[in-house]
Amino acid sequence: MKGPAHDAKLAELESRIGYAFKDRALLREALTHGSVHEGKKKRRDYDRLEFLGDRVLGLCVAERLLAENQQDQEGDLAPRFNSLVNRQACARAARAAGLGDAIVLSASEEAQGGRQKEAILGDVCESVIAALYLDGGLEEARAFISRFWGDAFDDAKRTQRDAKTALQEWAAARKKHLRYVDVAQSGPEHAPRFIIEAHVEDFDPSRGEGASKREAQRAAAEAFLKARGERD
Repeated sequence: MKGPAHDAKLAELESRIGYAFKDRALLREALTHGSVHEGKKKRRDYDRLEFLGDRVLGLCVAERLLAENQQDQEGDLAPRFNSLVNRQACARAARAAGLGDAIVLSASEEAQGGRQKEAILGDVCESVIAALYLDGGLEEARAFISRFWGDAFDDAKRTQRDAKTALQEWAAARKKHLRYVDVAQSGPEHAPRFIIEAHVEDFDPSRGEGASKREAQRAAAEAFLKARGERD
């Protein structure tokens, strides 16, 4: 899709996100899927901007988590960060911003439902964040993230902070002993993965996985509570 029709789509998108680009070519690049250039001389699509947008998103999310959680340590912040900076979170934000309507796709990708694909939406979201950063600066990228991540920051805070405490209270109320059991560790030293089970006396254990033991314990506690209808 090119020409006036796509220009109208871009104008609608700018209205939704609350920012008018000085250089619309950046926005077009951010919304162009690689399928458009198949079999043609290589032109710009969103891949390069996606690379930058991932880093800008990570910076903005980490900055906000630090500002809003002054007393928390890295072990508390890391799982929240991971829940906010991933393909699923980006795809949700892309849908909220209506990015799918303005993506430029090949006819074949369009026919395959490319506008609704989570992978494409997640990538385009990051590329648009990069375009905002390059055209308007960090404040515009931060404003987009704040607007279209919505309540995700609060949801991540509640889920990650409360799971272990909630399970401790749940077990104590029933006078049941709670313990966490290390099951496995894998991966290199710089990027380990831990699997831990939450054991509550007289109940089947639940398993969690994470980049640290604390994160895996939280995941196990969350799984235990969800299995018994104590969490949404």
